[in-house]
Amino acid sequence: MEKAIAEIAARLGNDSISIDDEVLFSHGFSEWSNHNADRLPVAVVFPSNTEAVAQIVKICKMYRIPLIPYSGGSSVEGGISAPYGGFSIDFVNMNKIVELHREDMDVVVQPAVSWMDLNEKISESGLFFPMDPGPTAQIGGMVGTNCSGTNAVRYGTMRDWVLNLTVVLSDGSVVKTRRRPRKSSAGYNLNGLFVGSEGTLGIVTEITLKLAPVPEATAVAVVSFQSMRSAAQAAVAVVRKGIPINCVEILDDVQMSVINRVGNTDRLWEEAPTLFFKFAGSEGIVKESIAEVSKIIKDHGGSDFQFSKDEKSQKQLWSARKEALWSMLSLRTSGTGVWSTDVAVPLSRVADLIETCKKDLDETGLFGGMVGHVGDGNFHETILFDGEDEKAKVEKCVHDMVENAIDMDGTCTVRLNPFKIEDFMLTNWTS
Repeated sequence: MEKAIAEIAARLGNDSISIDDEVLFSHGFSEWSNHNADRLPVAVVFPSNTEAVAQIVKICKMYRIPLIPYSGGSSVEGGISAPYGGFSIDFVNMNKIVELHREDMDVVVQPAVSWMDLNEKISESGLFFPMDPGPTAQIGGMVGTNCSGTNAVRYGTMRDWVLNLTVVLSDGSVVKTRRRPRKSSAGYNLNGLFVGSEGTLGIVTEITLKLAPVPEATAVAVVSFQSMRSAAQAAVAVVRKGIPINCVEILDDVQMSVINRVGNTDRLWEEAPTLFFKFAGSEGIVKESIAEVSKIIKDHGGSDFQFSKDEKSQKQLWSARKEALWSMLSLRTSGTGVWSTDVAVPLSRVADLIETCKKDLDETGLFGGMVGHVGDGNFHETILFDGEDEKAKVEKCVHDMVENAIDMDGTCTVRLNPFKIEDFMLTNWTS
C-alpha cells in the first residue's frame, strides 16, 4: 500500500491522496451509525476527473488494494466502512453540473453533486430532479444505493431517472452504459446493473439524469390516527384508489414528539401516529386530490386533517419529516449506539407488519421511532441503545422485523448485525 500511495502521489500530485488520521477516521467511521468496521481506510484519494479515477484503479489493481467509493458519506448502514483497509475514493473534487439540456429535459453531473443543490441551480429552467432522499445525499451515492425517498410513490426510484453512466471498471477501463435518448431497447440494461450495486461492479464518475417539469401547484397535508395500523391502512387505501399524490409518509408518536421537541415548525403537532401527504400538479388536480384523500381519511378514523398550500409552511413541515433521523439523534441524552432498519413488503401486508413492529419496538423500552414511505410498503426504525444488554434487545427486535418481512414475501436492506460489515459492501478488486 505504501508503494501504491507513492505512485498515486507521483502521478496525480501530493494533494490527491491523504493518510492524515482525521481524514481516515472521517472516511471510515460514522457517528450516525453503528455499522462501523474495526478498521479504517489506509488512505483517501481525491480524483478530479474520470481519467484520474482510472489511473487510481489501475494502480490499486496492480497492488491488489480494495477500493471504497465515497460520495457524501451520508449512509447510516455501513456503506463507507473499510473492513479490509484499502483506499477510500472521495469525489469531493468532482462536484460539477457538467451540462444542462433544457429542451431534452436532462442534465449531466458528477458524483459529488448534491441533489438539493442541483435542484436549486436548475430551478430557473422550470425543471427539477424528483428524487427526494436525505438532505445531505449526493448523486453518486444515490446511484450506488438506488435511492428512493419520499417521492417514490409518484416518481419511482433512482434507477428510473438515470439515462446513462460513465463507469470505471475493475481493470481501469472506462465504459458508458448507453446514449442520451430516453427510450432505448438496444442491448443489455447496464444502467439497471450498476445502479444499486454500491460500487461493487464499477466506480461511477459521471451521470446523466432525466428531469421533470416543476408542478404548477403543491400542497402538504397532515392527519393523525389512533393507531399505526389504521394510519397504514388509510395510506394503502389512498394508493389503491389511484389518487395522484407525490408521497405519503407515516410517522409514529415518538417521531411526532421529536418534531415538537426540536421545534423546526411553527406549531405543536399531536403526538400520535401521523400521515404526511404531498400533492402536486395543476391547481384543479391538487384541490380534487385533497378532497378525495380527506374522504378516505375520514373512513379510516383519521382526525384533524389539515393541509397547507403556503410555500413557507410546506417547507417547514417537510423539512421536519426529512430530518427525522438527525433530529432524533440530536435529542439523545444517553445511548452510544444507533441501529437503523429498512424493510419493505407488498401493500396488502403493510398494516400487519407495521403494527407488529411497532409493538415489538415499544416493548424494548428504548428510545426508538418509526418512519416510512408507506405508499411503497417501505418503512424504517431508528433505535438508540447503550451497552450490551440494550444491544441484545435491539438485535432481537431487528431480527424479528426482518423475519416477519421475509415471511410476508418482503425484502430488507437492513444489516442484521451493526458490527459486522458484509463483504458485498466493499468494492474489492482482489476478489
